[in-house]
Amino acid sequence: MKSIFNPSTDRIKKLAELFPDRIKELEEIFAHSTNIYIDYANVLHWSRKLNWHLDLKRLKQFLNSFLTIKTIRFYTGTLVGDEKSEDFNKEASRLGYDLKTKPVKIMKLSIDVSSIPADSTDVLKNFIKRPLLNNLKVETIEYLNAKLKELNDQGKKYIEVRKCNFDVEIGRDMLLDYERNKINNYILWSGDSDFADPVNQLLKDGKKVVIFATSRRISLELAQTQSLKYDIQKIRNFICFPSELPQEVKSKL
Repeated sequence: MKSIFNPSTDRIKKLAELFPDRIKELEEIFAHSTNIYIDYANVLHWSRKLNWHLDLKRLKQFLNSFLTIKTIRFYTGTLVGDEKSEDFNKEASRLGYDLKTKPVKIMKLSIDVSSIPADSTDVLKNFIKRPLLNNLKVETIEYLNAKLKELNDQGKKYIEVRKCNFDVEIGRDMLLDYERNKINNYILWSGDSDFADPVNQLLKDGKKVVIFATSRRISLELAQTQSLKYDIQKIRNFICFPSELPQEVKSKL
């Protein structure tokens, strides 16, 4: 069978020679027409836990090396007015990703405890789920409120929470690609539980779904689907920042 892997750069060719098993695995995964869906907020969160980062340029070059990949959809929010955020998204688009973006919502959540009793959960309930709150001792509630009061005394009365969720958009695009573009393989870079329903629907219709994530970063609902799972750490050397490559790999490139 003709190989579907055609390295787009000399560096990828050298890495493929160093790690042929990884290429073989991915050739099997990408054996038929494939679309990729990257939930960047999830990926960014993984990077902080793994201590290495996704290089957008290297990832695109690597995925471009597989001839069956049709589209790489990239979902990320835009922090309007923030030059770094806007430049990042422009770069993703320039590299050839099918960029899907929308403004990041910034919510201000009050941490002001100045007008509530020391044992009140009125503020804490916005940050701690009720089942857990109900199991905390009064002393713990009072301690947490005291810590919030310390922040209040320093002039901090609220915290900012950024929100930009693409679960609906990604799920919709996966199903539309099935209906309109006749894609066979669906590669989802996310571990969110909200994708369990569209994944199950695609599997029910005989399509192949692979979750690209990392260990302990997949929700229970998604883990319980019959989709294949692929740990992105296996392809770290192909997609991380060059400065984050292990020294033994650098020395061979």
